[in-house]
Amino acid sequence: MEREKRNNVSREDFADDVRNAVEVMNRGGIILYPTDTIWGIGCDATNEEAVQKIFDIKHRPENKTMLVLLDAPGKLQGYVDVPDMAWDFMELATRPTTIIYPNARNLAPSLIAEDKTVGIRVTSDPFCVRLCQALHRPVVSTSANISGQPSAAFFNEISQEIIDNVDYVVKYRQKDMTKASPSVIIKLGMNNEFKIIRK
Repeated sequence: MEREKRNNVSREDFADDVRNAVEVMNRGGIILYPTDTIWGIGCDATNEEAVQKIFDIKHRPENKTMLVLLDAPGKLQGYVDVPDMAWDFMELATRPTTIIYPNARNLAPSLIAEDKTVGIRVTSDPFCVRLCQALHRPVVSTSANISGQPSAAFFNEISQEIIDNVDYVVKYRQKDMTKASPSVIIKLGMNNEFKIIRK
């Protein structure tokens, strides 16, 4: 994998990171990991207790929901209703794209907004894809920062408080200084109405 070479990470180390991270999430633990945009804090998105731990770590109000990652579009319908327009947005996307879907289900209740929506990004990042595949469930993805503080684009920007409060810190891409674009955020309704939240 190209990114593995860039980070001097062997396939064995990459696989170890995935395995260790998934073991932690299966126990209800919290991981610190690189995503297709910025560094994130994650857990099993179906585990309410784990999600609450992330709210506590970030000092984040519960009325501010967090998005989740999936590894394949075909898995979306297990968690949300997918308006027809969503497939077009995903197919045409040139940047990571988070879509806020209606009628969320089968996720930790705290991830679902009052209007029953949830933000999901189908990731193409190799590490995030493997995480979701190995966990067999969606993974929470929220910025690795205390709520209200700047997001961490790179590992060296993450505060010690965040590092000390997670259960596993992924080694992959810790030295990667490649700047990534923030995700586009689009909110969809069932009648194919849409609103661009962030370009």
